[in-house]
Amino acid sequence: MDVPRYKRVVLKLSGEALAGDQPYGIDHATLTCIARQIKQVVSAGVEVAIVVGGGNIWRGVSGSAKGMDRATADYMGMLATVINALALQDALEAEDIPVRVQSAIEMRSVAEPYIRRRALRHIEKGRVVIFAAGTGNPYFSTDTAAALRAAEIEADAILMAKKVDGVYDSDPRLNPEALKYDRLTYIDVLKQGLEVMDLTAASLCRNNRIPIIVFDLTQEGNIYKAVMGQDIGTVIGGES
Repeated sequence: MDVPRYKRVVLKLSGEALAGDQPYGIDHATLTCIARQIKQVVSAGVEVAIVVGGGNIWRGVSGSAKGMDRATADYMGMLATVINALALQDALEAEDIPVRVQSAIEMRSVAEPYIRRRALRHIEKGRVVIFAAGTGNPYFSTDTAAALRAAEIEADAILMAKKVDGVYDSDPRLNPEALKYDRLTYIDVLKQGLEVMDLTAASLCRNNRIPIIVFDLTQEGNIYKAVMGQDIGTVIGGES
């Protein structure tokens, strides 16, 4: 049996990833596919925590751009992540995977409050923990939440699951000659302003030496390949 390179990971799922090919909402087939990929990883003995976004339902920045108070718009986005977390929890439980949702905004009737020691206990017992509601604070993205939670639970890596197969020097959907990077340093990401994650999140990963693997979620089996250290996507880490 293959030995995973990363024993404990944070999987960052964008809300858009849960929508599948739909413009918004949650696509059940996509949700089921993601759950089965996570089951494959858990079965390999990897400890998994998940941070999920809410862009398939609401984006705080977009609401703010249309005149809404930014903090209010961001709180609405956090609630959207809870909806996605509950949907993902249901899909994982359908695959017989033990799972807990922890929310940075307390709503005890649907999720546990985020408590670091409790989260670690769940992870050590083999449960998947889904971190919802971002950091619980406006003006911070779910990318930053992923970096923060990864540092708190001492994760070996962050898996950035996207709809593209890595990091490019320009948008490959608009530029057919865009160059894909196989490896990058944190400094490369920060200096070049590459759209991997926001700069706060990238800085947190750099300060805590947490590698980031950016890969294509739409290819089934890629989550497993990423935790096994196979050559997919773009790996970010190091200083030079």
